[in-house]
Amino acid sequence: MKNYLIAFIFLISGSMMLAQSPIGLWKTIDDETGKAKSHVQIYEQNGALYGKVVKILTVGKENAVCSECDGTKKNKPINGMIILEDVKKVGKKKWDNGEILDPNKGKTYSVSLELENADKLKVRGYMGFSLLGRTQYWHRVK
Repeated sequence: MKNYLIAFIFLISGSMMLAQSPIGLWKTIDDETGKAKSHVQIYEQNGALYGKVVKILTVGKENAVCSECDGTKKNKPINGMIILEDVKKVGKKKWDNGEILDPNKGKTYSVSLELENADKLKVRGYMGFSLLGRTQYWHRVK
């Protein structure tokens, strides 16, 4: 019985830690149209967060490439592309100092992430100052 109780405590504490983290699968919502665009898998690597497009939800764009991108991402499929890079934790529910790629425009922006709650992530892309940017809200996929 004691072993079951210990296992249960670890299970609950692990779930609570995940709820306080953006690690997981998120549905992106276009801030201009309000429509779902993609699923992005956020994961941790070497102490930073990264995000990879794992599914395109826009009908007719499932096989789109990043024609506006520069460098190694130019003309590569958006599905499977890492669009969120090197985001570091700066508070209990906030991550910052990384970059996010808008594959439709081929532009890279500074990014900050903030958990509104366990299932809603505020994603703010900006140039220079956080005041000069735009915000999207992503929703956790369950």
